[in-house]
Amino acid sequence: MVSNVSTDIRLVVLDMAGTTVADGGLVEQAFSKAAERLGVEPGSQDHAEKLQYVRDTMGESKITVFRALFGDEEKAQLANARFEEAYGELVNGGKIAPLPGAEEAIGRLKAEGRTVVLTTGFARATQDAILSALGWHDLVGLTLCPADAGRGRPYPDMVLAAFLRTAAVDGVRQIAVAGDTAYDMLSGVRSGAGLVAGVLTGAHDEQALKEAGATHVLASVAELPDAIAAFENATTP
Repeated sequence: MVSNVSTDIRLVVLDMAGTTVADGGLVEQAFSKAAERLGVEPGSQDHAEKLQYVRDTMGESKITVFRALFGDEEKAQLANARFEEAYGELVNGGKIAPLPGAEEAIGRLKAEGRTVVLTTGFARATQDAILSALGWHDLVGLTLCPADAGRGRPYPDMVLAAFLRTAAVDGVRQIAVAGDTAYDMLSGVRSGAGLVAGVLTGAHDEQALKEAGATHVLASVAELPDAIAAFENATTP
């Protein structure tokens, strides 16, 4: 007879922009710069429609977004490269900061013996630029982007890659996933994570997060350690 896996949360997979990192709308700014370089006129209907799609799909792998927007692979790859370049320039210009309480929450989670992994929908070069700008390269032991795992959100690949690479838990129910978008929630639900928390510091509102499967909706990631503790108390026999 196989015993039940504990519901103690041992692995916490956190999104970056909008969840632990405040980027002040840099995604939209970078998209506008990239789109203009591909001939999308600022202020045009085409620009407005594409920008709205970017807003609606916040959290999804950026190359997937550009494939949907521009159709053929060559244009998508060019748009993605231009976007990452523009975003990196904005990051290097100092237009990024930790969200209030994020570093403290991560520190507390680690002090409690939990493994924390940071994930993103950006390419590795952009993720590294963000980590460097914040001085976060040593904050956690593992960071993942879509290319590290196979597919980006809403697929569960990054969560499952964290599960496999850290060997921190016995089963997926011991994972907590937190993010600010419906795509983060879908990724967490599809991975089988025991706790899937949406935070209200980023792209999507409470309704969108709940509709995508959030088990918890928090004002910010600063509330996550207490939410995990309450979850564990409620699920302990």
